[in-house]
Amino acid sequence: MTNETQTGEMTDGFNLVIDALKLNGIDNIYALPGIPITDLTRKAQTAGMRVISFRHEQHAGNAAAAAGFLTQKPGICLTVSAPGFLNGLTALANATTNCFPMILISGSSEREIVDLQQGDYEEMDQLAIAKPLCKAAFRVLHAEDIGVGVARAIRSALSGRPGGVYLDLPAKLFSQAMDAVAGKASLIKVVDPAPKQIPAPEAVQRAVNLLKSAKKPLILLGKGAAYAQCDAEVRALVEKTGIPYLPMSMAKGLLPDNHAQSASAARSYVLAEADVVVLVGARLNWLLSHGKGKTWGSKDAKEAGGQQFIQIDISPTEADSNVAIAAPLVGDIGSCVSALLAGLGSNIAKPPAEWTGAVSEKKDKNLTKMAETLAKTPSPMNFHSALNVVRNQIKAHPDAVLVNEGANTLDFARSIVDMYEPRKRLDVGTWGIMGIGMGFAIAAAVETGKPVIAVEGDSAFGFSGMEVETICRYNLPVCVVVFNNNGIYRGTDVNGSGGTDVAPTVFVKNARYEMMMQAFGGVGVVANTAAELDKAMTEAIASGKPTLINAIIDETAGTESGRITSLNPTSAANKK
Repeated sequence: MTNETQTGEMTDGFNLVIDALKLNGIDNIYALPGIPITDLTRKAQTAGMRVISFRHEQHAGNAAAAAGFLTQKPGICLTVSAPGFLNGLTALANATTNCFPMILISGSSEREIVDLQQGDYEEMDQLAIAKPLCKAAFRVLHAEDIGVGVARAIRSALSGRPGGVYLDLPAKLFSQAMDAVAGKASLIKVVDPAPKQIPAPEAVQRAVNLLKSAKKPLILLGKGAAYAQCDAEVRALVEKTGIPYLPMSMAKGLLPDNHAQSASAARSYVLAEADVVVLVGARLNWLLSHGKGKTWGSKDAKEAGGQQFIQIDISPTEADSNVAIAAPLVGDIGSCVSALLAGLGSNIAKPPAEWTGAVSEKKDKNLTKMAETLAKTPSPMNFHSALNVVRNQIKAHPDAVLVNEGANTLDFARSIVDMYEPRKRLDVGTWGIMGIGMGFAIAAAVETGKPVIAVEGDSAFGFSGMEVETICRYNLPVCVVVFNNNGIYRGTDVNGSGGTDVAPTVFVKNARYEMMMQAFGGVGVVANTAAELDKAMTEAIASGKPTLINAIIDETAGTESGRITSLNPTSAANKK
């Protein structure tokens, strides 16, 4: 539509993008301003949206992904073209892998220049690059199509298995003008983007029959179950059946970790001994040893024909991805869990006491052993004594969100720190990717308004540490605890050549991480003992002020690669 044919009030691409997002209930944008989207961030803020501006696009993208997980609305990451877009791609791919709904929106060079490779400013065919890394990718060339582009991105991000979507907006799109009334009419409010999918009756009956035949059943909860926000249905399935359950790390808190049926403290035992496993929003990927190998199936179980699986998942192609799934139950988790429970009937037979008693015995033994370890207060602190402080702080503040990354810092925290409410634990997820810490923490504070405790290995913190300035700028209630052991895994490696360079895994000794937060007006504290760490965390949570605690950990305490040493190839010489 040209200016000569237009009458009345006009609008443009900037306002249409903003209006399209607001029409669909999206209020927050995680961004890094620059050409060509600087004015878009300004106008979005003027229009009442909250725009959180980051120091690096990857962390803005991680924040958007976490926002999607927490809210069931696609988190929005806004970046500049080419290098900024590329910085956001890691977060986009990670969101897709984790099944978090997110939309990466990037400005780009004009198509006619990109296609002829004429050397435009930050020229890049961003759509082609993004496509293999996300669920869907779209480009909008005309202002009147902005509504369709945003709607398609939202529906793609949320429908079926959630994930990342890329939306490409060339620079000239923003200044395109059109009649305001026609512009408003072109926008689309997405209706029911993630409709319920009811499982087939015969699939439900197949799962019911298998579960009724089980002598040693186990329910395994994945982060998909947490994302689904059908907490009451999941609780009903667990408690009415009486089946022991095992939560994956981001499913912790769906039921409190101190629940009588929790088998977390007997993880190895139940994975090996269970004869029928109900997977609820969990995938048999590397985090579960692909459902086979030494982790799964005791000698007795294997002699009896092996374990059998009931898998509840929105995606039918997930079944049989690693092992045979005897009873796939395809649909949204809430509908599938409800259907399974209804199929079991009102008089549900509880698992044999021999099984539940054995799980309880193993769990109690391990919890007693853990309690003895946590009661120790070595100086300097080790991972157990420091995480015992975090454990007690979460128990006192169950509504706080725990963000966690690192190697040893992550692995030990998963087994030590109990969670009591759903969607209160965010960590590295399916890829095990480092660098999510500050982005996830910022999103958790923005989206929930609750205190956030980010427990970081010193190596993991280094990926996103500059975002403490962002935390201070927006005065977010985030307490960052850096477990400082002077290096990656440990701070004790030496240069094998005898040269003057430190070993590749060693950092500057006695680094003053707390001064980073002080530099931007936040609170920085050093904690050398468990008592000092407890005092600092108590004060940080009470004050709601941006705080960084430099927790000094024994540099010899860590283990190589945390608990996934087997994935880190070691030379024959080093094995001797």
